[in-house]
Amino acid sequence: MKYRSITAGLLAASLSLSLAACGQDDQAGQADTGASKGVADAAKEVQQATSPSFIAAQVQKGIDQAKRELVTKDINVSSVHVGKDNDRHQDDTSGLPRAVITPQGDFVIAGKTVTTTPEQHTLVADYRQHIISIAEAGMDIGASGASLGTSAAKEAIFGALTGKSDKEIEDRIKPQTEQIKAAAAKLCLRMPDLLASQQKLAAALPEFRPYATMTQKDVEDCGKDDDKN
Repeated sequence: MKYRSITAGLLAASLSLSLAACGQDDQAGQADTGASKGVADAAKEVQQATSPSFIAAQVQKGIDQAKRELVTKDINVSSVHVGKDNDRHQDDTSGLPRAVITPQGDFVIAGKTVTTTPEQHTLVADYRQHIISIAEAGMDIGASGASLGTSAAKEAIFGALTGKSDKEIEDRIKPQTEQIKAAAAKLCLRMPDLLASQQKLAAALPEFRPYATMTQKDVEDCGKDDDKN
């Protein structure tokens, strides 16, 4: 990945801030202090808006909102696909009516609630909770990735200014990338439980079986591409 090309905009912004600072010094003896103050305020706003802490806060805000919606809205099981071969999973359910699991644990197909026994209802709710827990963990990994992105941008900016190579920049952020890879590996450890929950529900509720497209191969393939990406 070429970090300099990714962060060209941020580099331009940082150089603009430097020029703005120089301009403020030149205007120190001028009477038009209002204009100087305007430049300083604008530079401050840009600096705040592009700071890692501000970006991280905005990302976390979005993730918190997504998590709240996840537990309060229907989950579309027609679009729950796990594994590398997502196209196959999508083909398996493309001709089926839309099926969801409500926050109350009801299984609904094409707007009609499937009648379930207490035992079946428990299995439906358990499957929903497994999906939510994995989705939330994935969101947290995404937040870490966003944080890594801001760190990479910062390293690229200073690297470009000091003549560092892409390899040197990568080495600087490697500890963070390793942490994200470790988190992703832990996410894969959740897949067997998700598969087991899906299989139990499919065995107990015939109406759900066409939507149970996850396989053991999906579990085994989880994380295999990490070293290539």
